[in-house]
Amino acid sequence: MPVCCIGLVVHQGRATAQEAARAVHAWSEAHGVRCTEIDVWGEAQRRRSGREEAEAAGNPDLVVTLGGDGTFLRGARIAVRSGADVLGVDLGKVGFLTEVPAQDIDEALDVVHQGRAQVEERMTLTMRASRPLEIPAEMESLLRYGRGPALPPPQVRPETTEGDGWGCALDVTALNDVVLEKLARDRQVGVGVYLAGRLLATYSADALAVATPTGSTAYSFAAGGPVLSPHMDAVVFTPIAPHMTFDRSVVAAPDEPVALRVLPHSGQAAVSIDGQLRGVLDPGDWIGVFRAPQRVRLIRLHPTDFYGRLRDRFRLTDAPATAADGPSAPFFRPDTPIPPDLARMRLPPPTAAR
Repeated sequence: MPVCCIGLVVHQGRATAQEAARAVHAWSEAHGVRCTEIDVWGEAQRRRSGREEAEAAGNPDLVVTLGGDGTFLRGARIAVRSGADVLGVDLGKVGFLTEVPAQDIDEALDVVHQGRAQVEERMTLTMRASRPLEIPAEMESLLRYGRGPALPPPQVRPETTEGDGWGCALDVTALNDVVLEKLARDRQVGVGVYLAGRLLATYSADALAVATPTGSTAYSFAAGGPVLSPHMDAVVFTPIAPHMTFDRSVVAAPDEPVALRVLPHSGQAAVSIDGQLRGVLDPGDWIGVFRAPQRVRLIRLHPTDFYGRLRDRFRLTDAPATAADGPSAPFFRPDTPIPPDLARMRLPPPTAAR
């Protein structure tokens, strides 16, 4: 279907993003498409939830982000509320989510408008908590230092009243991760970790991350977690700087929720969702993180070459000890028909192999 309304999320700190925004506005005007800029960084007003941002932008059917992965995450938070697709224009440095170079914006918008783009869906996370999240007024300014205005605490979903003892269902959709982290620099957070309803272990750590496969290359990866294909569904638990021998990540099935309870002897802990501070937990509080029913819909102009991007972003072939491999991947010959037993495999297109 043709694009009717664009929501534009622009990294205002980059001149290249502002120039790209002018190109999107020009394209929209030429095609009679409404285009509204969504100011998620505004200092003069309070931050709004993704649902409020989507409504203020007229519930766009396409969200275009101009920046890096951080800007993309802000756009995805808004897009999932209106069921919009997300087109990420790559103006960052280590982008895994953004797709289109700035010089190709007009071509990309044409492809989307004509219905020729591919849509790639990604798993997201949601959560419940022992009580609604909030940030105590006395520590809000300290926690916000250097971050700009904070997002409001997540709202409680109506289904929270179903079932006794299951906590509050929170209106949360995370594309990357939910992180529980210590507040005091000199004191780790103590947390009991439950997988699929069973206690796995108790940790004393700087933080604990629960990530999607998409988020496996973000904070979880920086802490030594595994790289997962973004085309799969799974929940990745990674302890960050834990003070214990068992410091490994655990990859759980998508229907195995991860619960984190702040232990009685622990200090307070902060809850961040996709890098955005959303609340503070006291000892005894808990959160449960699990697969959300909503999926983020990413616009792709070509089939995704995730492993090629992984290789390029981390320069895996540039190390002195490496040597160039042959011209073609094993058992993949792009100029010949695909054998029947490989017909359903996800393989790079011929243009990516040459």
